Amino acid sequence: MIAMHPPKCETFDVAAGTNTDPKGIVREVDEYRVTPFGLYLARPTPGRRQFHYLESWLLPELDLRVTDFWFNPGYEKDQDFYLDVVSITRGDDVWHARDLYLDLVLRQHRDVEVIDTDELLEAASTGLLTHADAAEALETAYTALAALSRHGHDLGAWLATLDVTLTWKRRD
Repeated sequence: MIAMHPPKCETFDVAAGTNTDPKGIVREVDEYRVTPFGLYLARPTPGRRQFHYLESWLLPELDLRVTDFWFNPGYEKDQDFYLDVVSITRGDDVWHARDLYLDLVLRQHRDVEVIDTDELLEAASTGLLTHADAAEALETAYTALAALSRHGHDLGAWLATLDVTLTWKRRD
């Protein structure tokens, strides 16, 4: 049995230039960018062994958070982007994201893998997540999986069909 945690929630305060992580720690953000389709943020990740920086896009229409982790030497992972299935509340200056357990690991032009289905099912069965939220999370994950597969596992190609263009500090 999995030791379950409630859904992780984050706050993105664009006006204050901060990101409050799921543990309640307020982090300074190097850059926020609000677009018609989402919110970009870039910030260091102090205290993390595995990676030292992250860039993320919150995409409310897709219920996804797309992240590029800047891994430290020795902790590299075979992934290009990590997609969290999330519920996003978009505000004028403050955004909120509630993680819905499922994630997709994308290896550009190769494959995509849905992970943490066991966590989603356990959260739904223990009441940490409603069955409606769990069903929505599954629908979101498998819609993204199918779209990425149709577009050769190319995130940019898929999102371009939705008039979404993501930009990145180290990838552009």
